Amino acid sequence: MAGNVISLQTPHSGYHWDGSARRFFEGWYFRVTLPTYGQSFAFMYSIDDPAGGMPQSGGAAQILGPNEAYFCRTFPNVKGFWAWRDRMGLGHWRDSSAQSSYLPLDTFFQTVREGYQVTATLHQGQLIDPTGPTAAWQYETTPVYGWGDASKPQRSTAGWLSHLQIFEPGWQVLMAHGLATGWIDWQGQRYEFQNAPAYAEKNWGGAFPTQWFWLQCNAFEAEPDLAVTAAGGIRQVLTRQEAVALIGLHYQGKFYKFFSSQTPLAWEVAPWGRWQLTAENETHRLTLVGKARDAGGWVRVPTR
Repeated sequence: MAGNVISLQTPHSGYHWDGSARRFFEGWYFRVTLPTYGQSFAFMYSIDDPAGGMPQSGGAAQILGPNEAYFCRTFPNVKGFWAWRDRMGLGHWRDSSAQSSYLPLDTFFQTVREGYQVTATLHQGQLIDPTGPTAAWQYETTPVYGWGDASKPQRSTAGWLSHLQIFEPGWQVLMAHGLATGWIDWQGQRYEFQNAPAYAEKNWGGAFPTQWFWLQCNAFEAEPDLAVTAAGGIRQVLTRQEAVALIGLHYQGKFYKFFSSQTPLAWEVAPWGRWQLTAENETHRLTLVGKARDAGGWVRVPTR
């Protein structure tokens, strides 16, 4: 499995902060879908102004749980955060006496009372609300698709220009599809799963999009090998703004990408509840429609 993990590691998997005091955030999103339970869990981790001493300095862990239930805990001490620069790995915990670096799987819960750590293959954590609710989780993931053909080097989601750090924010799909096995204890209920569809992505920079949309699914009942990711928004490029969108589709080892700056791509997005995208290239045409009947749920993002 280790060789597969290395080959599927995407560009930008490591931590991007350059050590300066400029406005900076980096955020990660991990989701595991549990078809057996008809539920999903989304874990969102972030670090803001990690130099410390700024009004927004600190970290946070957010979870969207069953039926869009929301759980959030902040970690004001930036010194409790760690991340690898050369590959995917990060963690943050409240107890300042514990070392701020990766902990062996078997010792994490003995060492950390509240916090999390995650790599390309392991995800552990525990959050405790003083009012009573708790959440704990541990699962291991086998990556299936990164961002690109499974047999080729993986790609930058925003293209090669993303290495020049001219986009605000940067965005990278870390794992378009993976298989997760483990457990989640959610406020007294335990969810156990094996080979459940998993997804991971990240963003970073000094500014978040003023408008954006995003859809992702890798839990199609009749097509377990299919993963679809679509996103768009208004991003900052040096001194100007531009509206961009893309669709990425992984299927049977192949990657199909449609990017608005390279191929015809049109999108129509309601304020909430309906998304429609149409794209084509030299060989394929794709129409993607998403609908939501519920009211949705609020999460925190680094905007004013």
